[in-house]
Amino acid sequence: MTVVVKLIMEAFLSYVATICFGILMNIPLDAYNLAGLIGAGSWVIYCILYFHLHIGLALSNLLAAVLISIFSMLAARKCKQPMIVFNVPALVTFVPGGQAYRMVRNFVLGNNTQAFVFLYQVFVIAGAITLGFGVGEMINHALFRRKKIQGFSNRL
Repeated sequence: MTVVVKLIMEAFLSYVATICFGILMNIPLDAYNLAGLIGAGSWVIYCILYFHLHIGLALSNLLAAVLISIFSMLAARKCKQPMIVFNVPALVTFVPGGQAYRMVRNFVLGNNTQAFVFLYQVFVIAGAITLGFGVGEMINHALFRRKKIQGFSNRL
């Protein structure tokens, strides 16, 4: 399977996963497509950064979370809905559930060294996502706040 076909397939599956999680969260119907596109786009960027450019686990998750945050704010402004409608479903593909499962499984089996490797990955991914959302929020605040200040100074 070629790299492009694999990326397209992963983008489609992350689009579907994002929409399914949006259904579980009961987001508005008109937000499904945009949330799915944000989830799929950020997943493709993550895959390119992590698997093809070998950027690293933390930085790849950080940049994907920044993209989710920025695009969620743009979608929220476009659709006049809260930002959480878009960023939480788009985040579902990045949650380190697999690593958390492997960590607990290895602790139960007595493979403590391997369990700590997975525990480290869980902390790195969760921290990178949290930091990415914070950085994305700062970027959104800087971009949209400046426009408000410029508009305010024009009225004076």
